[in-house]
Amino acid sequence: MIRRIIKIDEEKCNGCGACASACHEGAIGMVNGKAKLLREDYCDGLGDCLPTCPTGAISFEEREAPAYDEAAVMANKLKEAESVLPCGCPGTQSRAIERKTAVAASIDIASQSRLSQWPVQIKLAPVNAPYFDGAKLLIAADCTAYAYGNFHEKFIKDRITLIGCPKLDEGDYAEKIAQIIALNDIKSVTVVRMEVPCCGGIENAVKRALQQSGKFIPWQVVVISTDGKIISE
Repeated sequence: MIRRIIKIDEEKCNGCGACASACHEGAIGMVNGKAKLLREDYCDGLGDCLPTCPTGAISFEEREAPAYDEAAVMANKLKEAESVLPCGCPGTQSRAIERKTAVAASIDIASQSRLSQWPVQIKLAPVNAPYFDGAKLLIAADCTAYAYGNFHEKFIKDRITLIGCPKLDEGDYAEKIAQIIALNDIKSVTVVRMEVPCCGGIENAVKRALQQSGKFIPWQVVVISTDGKIISE
């Protein structure tokens, strides 16, 4: 059938992943650092992805394409949801981590982990857990912890941590983060991202999540340079 469907110009695509995050149907994914329409039958032709693209790489076209398959989209969403339930791998089970204060001179305080909960991956994290109550939320691109040497003391300490990679991860962060904010008493949100353009996807997802949650929560964005410096906060 002839219908309206999105078209992605790979030459213009900068690999930020914002369109993939905005596509609630899962039609768009990242392949070799570029956005790609993975399933034509998952694209509803409404274009939620268009306004999120910073380079104008996405447009509409009228062409032969399979009909939008809402049933397949819903089945895929259910499959993805089931795949991250903690009943499978023990490593995905949600738990709080209690830290003891270092008092002995022989203990290097700077080397202590400040992580206070598990899991930390956005896709694996539950949308509701006791440790979210009254939490200061840290949402970080995973490269930031490797680039910035004092990451635990500066950012993880006294916060609940969620990490992800907007370029390599598939799916929409915004929807899940919005649920976490809406269902819990989150006090603040700190976003830590790299200076590279593709890292804008995680900042964009948090912006949309805050809007979707319907809550007014203090939030800030910290940008880390590739040589490990804070260049904006």
